[in-house]
Amino acid sequence: MAIYSILVLTGQSSATLLGRLYFEKGGKSKYMAALVQSAGFPILIPLLLITSSKNKPTRPENLALPALYICFGTFLAFDCMLYAIGLMHLPVSTYSLLCASQLGFNALFSYILNSQKLASFIVNSIFLLTVSTILLIFQPGPPGAGTGTGGKFALGLTCTLTGAALYAFLLSLEQLAYRKVLKGQTVNEILNVIFYESQVTSCLLLVGLFGSGEWRGLKDEMEDLN
Repeated sequence: MAIYSILVLTGQSSATLLGRLYFEKGGKSKYMAALVQSAGFPILIPLLLITSSKNKPTRPENLALPALYICFGTFLAFDCMLYAIGLMHLPVSTYSLLCASQLGFNALFSYILNSQKLASFIVNSIFLLTVSTILLIFQPGPPGAGTGTGGKFALGLTCTLTGAALYAFLLSLEQLAYRKVLKGQTVNEILNVIFYESQVTSCLLLVGLFGSGEWRGLKDEMEDLN
């Protein structure tokens, strides 16, 4: 758990900074910015092999499991696009604070979908995050240099906040699926859900990258960065 927490904190921080740097240096591809959020799933293959050799999880023997992965992956692809648009138009400080509102949404959806009790410290955290978000929304203008203004700032704010809410909803749905569909929550089951939903997400975003024509500008972006 400690290793996982460290990887999440360092990985998410680095990804946010690199994503913002990509847009500041002239990057324009939203699909590419969204794709890198899920394209690292092959790194889980060794862990899947290790855990699958130790455990033989009970899985549904029908189409429920593939359908679950496809639904989760499609949902995550849309969410990654929202985060990419938000990072494109917001400074890192504003973006990070809005992403932190996911903690409040986690508590809300866990209470609704998974009957998770709301402790006092969770309620306090939700209140503080809500107040911080409201202050951001009603501030005079977009803070930070190199970000969008006016409508673009509002678009980035809306997309990021919506993305945080939807990702929290997705996590609660996954937790519900462990109980209702997978009938367990072993390490192997968790890795399988992450691996296959990320695979679906990456495929959908690749289709979007080539279908939208954004791939044509990637070569010029790389040459400009060099």
